[in-house]
Amino acid sequence: MPDRRRILSVMLLTSFRLGRLELPSRIVMSPMTRSRAIGHQPNSVMSEYYAQRASAALVIAEGIAPSPNGLGYARIPGLYSGEQVEGWRLTTQAVHAAGGRIFAQLMHTGRIAHPENMPPTARIVAPSAVQAEGQMWTDAKQMQPFPMPEGMSEADVRAARDEFVVAAKNAIAAGFDGVELHGANGYLLEQFLNPGTNRRTDAYGGSVERRARFVVEVAEATAKEIGHDRLGIRFSPYNPFNDMPAYDEVDAQYRHLATALKDLAYVHVVGSAHPAFARTADALRERFGVFILNGNLSPETAEKALVEKRADLVSFARLFIANPDLPRRIAAGAPLAEPDPTTFYTPGPKGYTDYPPLG
Repeated sequence: MPDRRRILSVMLLTSFRLGRLELPSRIVMSPMTRSRAIGHQPNSVMSEYYAQRASAALVIAEGIAPSPNGLGYARIPGLYSGEQVEGWRLTTQAVHAAGGRIFAQLMHTGRIAHPENMPPTARIVAPSAVQAEGQMWTDAKQMQPFPMPEGMSEADVRAARDEFVVAAKNAIAAGFDGVELHGANGYLLEQFLNPGTNRRTDAYGGSVERRARFVVEVAEATAKEIGHDRLGIRFSPYNPFNDMPAYDEVDAQYRHLATALKDLAYVHVVGSAHPAFARTADALRERFGVFILNGNLSPETAEKALVEKRADLVSFARLFIANPDLPRRIAAGAPLAEPDPTTFYTPGPKGYTDYPPLG
């Protein structure tokens, strides 16, 4: 068997400059929904979880709702209240005390939501009234079908944009080093990009440019408040997750976004086996200063992507669940533990903070 340490120490374990941050390696912890925020409030068990993983070059926290309307899933956290800002300070202080760096990922779920998971006054909104196929877990009624969302008015669109901006300012106030906008996986930002979920006929729908307008406005307004060098964005071109229909203009859509958003700190891209993905990824990588690759990577395939200059940084999800000290294990060539999928989204510390570090 080849010596993993010898193979991987060339690129994965080298330092990298990202905006204002000096990263000790290129091993990023991907955002992962873990559903431990009881009452949508960040808490001490979450701060322990993130602090355990602070050896990542950069921790990107789970999707955080910028408003009650974005709370589609059970037990996901928000960043729209003073209490939530104080709750997230527990996490940012713990990560920084452990020598780490952490970004907040802002995720508005749009039509991927259920009222059982949301406050009574929240609304399920989307670019258009297009119902998603499938079901979602609710603590009160278990699996339930996605409901029909409300098509957003132009006033709703402006309000949602402003909610992202306020949440980003709250993230910086809570001690986060930066913010990632979740424009992937079928949530609100991507719902605007896809003509199957965006059937608008106003300035936010129709052409590639108009479908991208909401994403660009959110990014520009957020960057104006917190700085372009503290703002990244995540995309998942060609990914059908959350009932996202295939369409013909994917490459043109993301090339336009790459040009419009090229001044951001990074683009974080979920890989795809689609035959056109490599071409679109090349366009994103050429225009953005920093390209983070994600998607079922192993240490070996991640190293290969770095060596071949298909990425500047690489992000891992499941490997960080069961291996809180993943960079150390990679450096040592140590075996990697497997996570327990039955505890990915259950409340409490089991399967969350009880994975031991190496040795």
